Amino acid sequence: MTKNKKEINTLTKAEMEIMNILWEEARPMSTHAIIERYPEPKPAYSTIATFMKILTNKDFVSFRKGEEGDKTYFFYPLITRVEYTRKFMNQVKTTFFGGSVKSLISFFAQEEKLSDEDLREIASLIHNA
Repeated sequence: MTKNKKEINTLTKAEMEIMNILWEEARPMSTHAIIERYPEPKPAYSTIATFMKILTNKDFVSFRKGEEGDKTYFFYPLITRVEYTRKFMNQVKTTFFGGSVKSLISFFAQEEKLSDEDLREIASLIHNA
């Protein structure tokens, strides 16, 4: 099955956890440094190493080797959080709402039980966009 050019790889919950760490740190990080940022219980080194390989294969991260003689790999994101969010939300809009922003916003307005104040703020944001 050929992937639609508009479709993007999506992140699992565990992958998103790692990407959030990389985005927040905004610097290349070793597997050990990523594990240090995890809340308890911390995952095993092999678990994070496997996810780093997956994220590399999905083109979300790349890596560089440490200094000469150092076997450590330092991982960094190839996509920003904003870029990922934009692509993901565009895919949601296309897949579930026929590409209609109006339908997407209407869905969330109804499902989230937004207050009148929330609706006024959203209307103001749209008006000023």
